[in-house]
Amino acid sequence: MIAIVDYGVGNLFSLKSSLGVIGAEVEVTGDAEVLRNSEKIILPGVGAFEDAIEKLRKTGLDKVILEEAANGKPLLGICLGMQMLFEKSYEYGEHLGLGLIEGSVKSITPVVGDALKVPHIGWNGLIFSKEKSVLYRYVEEDECVYFVHSFAAMDCDSAVTATTEYGAMLTASVEKGNVYGTQFHPEKSGEVGLKILRAFCEL
Repeated sequence: MIAIVDYGVGNLFSLKSSLGVIGAEVEVTGDAEVLRNSEKIILPGVGAFEDAIEKLRKTGLDKVILEEAANGKPLLGICLGMQMLFEKSYEYGEHLGLGLIEGSVKSITPVVGDALKVPHIGWNGLIFSKEKSVLYRYVEEDECVYFVHSFAAMDCDSAVTATTEYGAMLTASVEKGNVYGTQFHPEKSGEVGLKILRAFCEL
């Protein structure tokens, strides 16, 4: 069973529906024991970093996520959920993340150029790192996924598994051991997104 963390932030319905399409057994939960008993965990998120990480910590589920990740359980962070995997974010201040992946989250505005709009919204192609991530076993390079973000993970080259070009090369996904993250929304990325979710389910 795959547990989707419910801490008051995130588009849980579309994620659960997408996982259902590929036949995964899914439970949306804010229960620590359900997370502990799950086979895999997905941490979604939308909105502002500070608000999301505070809500997660108030539930106490941050500790459970850290414990389960340390035990080797596959963990996937999506969009803001991916950003929270990092050490810190500079979104409207400086805020500590979960620290599962080295690096920080910063505004893309200084790097994308004046000609491009921020937030980055829409479909963009994936450019794989040298060693193809297991999440992309069913996906070819340059296939497109759906992004909505104004901030991105930086200073994390060793963990990057794919980038996307939007005025600059932006981090699209990361991986460190059993911890995975996608800046894009696989649940909003059509057939390509379903293939990525399927690969995660098969870990």
